[in-house]
Amino acid sequence: MHDVIIIGAGPAGLTAALYAGRYRLDTQILEKISAGGQIVMSSSIENYPGFPGSVNTFDLADKMKKQVEDLGIDITMEEVLEIVPGDKINMWIVRTADHSYEARSVIIAVGAQSKRLGVKGEEKLIGLGVSYCGTCDGPLYKNKEVAVIGGGDRAVEEALFLTRYASRVHLIHRRDNLRASAILVEKARSEHKINLILNTTVEEIIGEKKFEKLLLKNINSQDTRELVCQGIFIFVGVAPNTDFVKTLLKTDDKGFIIADQNMRTSQEGIFACGDCCQKSFRQVVTACSDGAVAAFSVNSYLDNLK
Repeated sequence: MHDVIIIGAGPAGLTAALYAGRYRLDTQILEKISAGGQIVMSSSIENYPGFPGSVNTFDLADKMKKQVEDLGIDITMEEVLEIVPGDKINMWIVRTADHSYEARSVIIAVGAQSKRLGVKGEEKLIGLGVSYCGTCDGPLYKNKEVAVIGGGDRAVEEALFLTRYASRVHLIHRRDNLRASAILVEKARSEHKINLILNTTVEEIIGEKKFEKLLLKNINSQDTRELVCQGIFIFVGVAPNTDFVKTLLKTDDKGFIIADQNMRTSQEGIFACGDCCQKSFRQVVTACSDGAVAAFSVNSYLDNLK
């Protein structure tokens, strides 16, 4: 019987584990892919406290992971399929495909994933010119033209990153202004490799065996045109990885877990933190903050049980 099982090893989950370890709680982390979460989808972070300029995301994730492992906390690579009440009071069972884990409390820190654009040709051409990670696939487009879809921080950050490789980056957004922070917008507008295409939507992603071109529509004039390039990167928001708890916990209409300021969910003994929670601002620093609060709340909860 563990004191706490943490589901997810992104910044929120790793920070929760760090604090849980310092509280000397018997802690188990379950992660379905790899430690680091969504932060490794970008090459660097410019606004993380204590790192003037920028910090490499892979280095940051590795340091977080090492901090946790130095406390003797195990990170097991398994995908959680469900959480069910145990046969004892104040007990939860966390099930994966191969194992069942028992715990007095659970912290859910499963994060979120990139949303699909939802247009014809997208699913067919994923991995064949359609990407959701500039850091992962940017080097494949050296001296080529690419399109970036979206207008938020992530889209603009990735567009700027892609200028290191691509000869031209077409940044396409459906509104008349980018939604990203002012400093990122300034950088994008001053970067000669970035071509802003506003008030425009993608109607279709075209290609047979690989991506070839986009069919675009101007929202104001309703005119359509084709844009030929070699790759497309889509950044139109995130969806929480919470399908496995939608019948167990209260969530909003988008699937984000509803938790209070102490990271407590609708079920006693289950806490949630990071990007999988309903919140207005999702950053690495806020995920870490959530994780610390979740661990504090778990420790208080367990103390009360004793």
